[in-house]
Amino acid sequence: MADNTAQKRSPSYRLAALDSDFILGDSTRGARFMLEYQKAEDALRARGVLSTLVVFGSARVREGDPRYEAARAFAHLASLRGGALRDGEAGRYHVIATGGGPGIMEAANRGAAEAGAISIGFNITLPHEQEPNAFSTPDLTFLFHYFAMRKMHLAMRAAALVVFPGGFGTLDELFEIMTLVQTGKMPPVPVVLFDSAYWKGLLNLDTMREAGFIRAEDLTLFSYADTPEEAYHCIVETSGDSWNPPANGSVQT
Repeated sequence: MADNTAQKRSPSYRLAALDSDFILGDSTRGARFMLEYQKAEDALRARGVLSTLVVFGSARVREGDPRYEAARAFAHLASLRGGALRDGEAGRYHVIATGGGPGIMEAANRGAAEAGAISIGFNITLPHEQEPNAFSTPDLTFLFHYFAMRKMHLAMRAAALVVFPGGFGTLDELFEIMTLVQTGKMPPVPVVLFDSAYWKGLLNLDTMREAGFIRAEDLTLFSYADTPEEAYHCIVETSGDSWNPPANGSVQT
């Protein structure tokens, strides 16, 4: 029998699904994008996650910082009251979801864990690798390559967004959600800016309104809060009856 070793060693002979050179090549970028969506989607559905409460803020704050402790307390409160502790066929509502890393994200995942609730960490690969914090639920701790897909998962189940002080990444997520709501790509959701002094000092959106680049009503897309209780109250008050999980567990995603 002729020697077929060269044929078996050829990259073309590898199963496509097991060929890392092929899977990671330029031509399969679309497939990788789809896989990043589906992997997280399957895990969230397996856990019955029907809606999330997204918490974002700086990765640079540490335990003991008043903002860290406020995010921790808020997530604890929201997990106890919002429906994240529900299980079974009805599904889980308003599960804390973060970017998965340190700082405010760690604080929010930690507060949920201390309430006995699951929480989600949507991590992203960065030049200086981000480590997942130790408090997100392990089987709901994800790692994304594509910012766009990570942001899609952060947005698609979001019933509210609470934004603590942060930098460029925090602003990116804030304006992503507000743009989706403003343009009708996403149903209106409460957006709460925590620490009013920080946000009012940073953003003067009246300048955009006065220039005619946004409408006056666009300034009602968000509200301010300075305590965990106030932040949760803003969400419930803005949402009205829609904040209460429906009895049948159904939700549009």
